[in-house]
Amino acid sequence: MVVLNDRVMVSSRVAVVRGITRYKAVRGALELIRDDIAESLRGKRRILVKPNFVSDRVQLAATHVDAVRAILDVVMPLSSGKVVVGEGSACDTFTGYRNFGYLKLRDEYGVELLDLNADDYVELEVFDRKFRKFNIRISRTVYECDYRISAAVMKTHDSVIATLSIKNMAVGSIVGHYKGRIHQGYQAINLNIYRIAKFIPVHLAVVDGFKAMEGNGPVGGEAVDMGVALAGLDPVAVDAVAAYMMGFDPMDIGYLYYCHRFGLGVADLSRIEVVGEDPSRLRRKFKPHRGYDRQLNWRIPEDVLARLNLE
Repeated sequence: MVVLNDRVMVSSRVAVVRGITRYKAVRGALELIRDDIAESLRGKRRILVKPNFVSDRVQLAATHVDAVRAILDVVMPLSSGKVVVGEGSACDTFTGYRNFGYLKLRDEYGVELLDLNADDYVELEVFDRKFRKFNIRISRTVYECDYRISAAVMKTHDSVIATLSIKNMAVGSIVGHYKGRIHQGYQAINLNIYRIAKFIPVHLAVVDGFKAMEGNGPVGGEAVDMGVALAGLDPVAVDAVAAYMMGFDPMDIGYLYYCHRFGLGVADLSRIEVVGEDPSRLRRKFKPHRGYDRQLNWRIPEDVLARLNLE
């Protein structure tokens, strides 16, 4: 066990595992917190596994099916609830399912595959670039599932520095063309991801960093052979440790800052307990997106934040 700072009390646990295969890394991380997962699944009736298909053709940009297999192999024996795999791709969801080998999961595990872009919806207010409210549509399936698992890929991003478990669930749950409507500049998009994350929180966060992406992500970046996976019940903590391992300060990522500040989880590394590998030994400096310096301009004046009444 590693505690990033043992001088203060920890409040969130994150498993970090290296593996010789992606499946072994992801399953190993989940097994380290198996008892926590079992307790969190108690009484849950409908479980969503949410992969990330920002592309339906570029495997490096999408959640590998072996990561989802590892999740299903750990979660399904722990629960009698119905498990569905659902994604709302930025491209075509079922093309992604087909290209990335997901169709086999229906026969192997008996899970249903859903295209969240074709789902019924509920509405949520978010902000435009002048912080005026407008409505977007969120998948009703995501909203109504009582246990949400985010199966994300460790990648840099063109708007919010890094995309990990929280952003995967938040943006992928938006129905169809409404995804593009949250892109209201660096300030508003980070705030909007927080808003959506509060509305449909992640219950189990998994970040596959076996083969990560740096540079001009989330689609056009280069591969980084990290060989790791992270998992935890606090998605803010999982994403904070993942961002740290990518060489970023978690508090420089706007949506993580807001999720931490407004109580969705812990991004303060001194309060995160890490089990498994020591993340400081695995840390490397990812090449950020070419727009990284502009992406840092996400901070909103305190008087504006107070007026928005976000808590």
